Amino acid sequence: MSSLVRPTQGRMIGGVCAALARRFGTSATTMRVIFLLSCLLPGPQFLLYIALWILFPSEDKARTAW
Repeated sequence: MSSLVRPTQGRMIGGVCAALARRFGTSATTMRVIFLLSCLLPGPQFLLYIALWILFPSEDKARTAW
């Protein structure tokens, strides 16, 4: 499993779903569908997405930090 960084390629909005998909070894489309289905349930899904967008570093910034 890879680290949690938002990729610069293949992201739609912030890259959170693409980062989670890469981390758990699934496709980004599958992760996006799971997120959209979870939005039908009550809860803070959008706030969680925004928080992860802030917390996960971008791939290019993570690369320069090492």
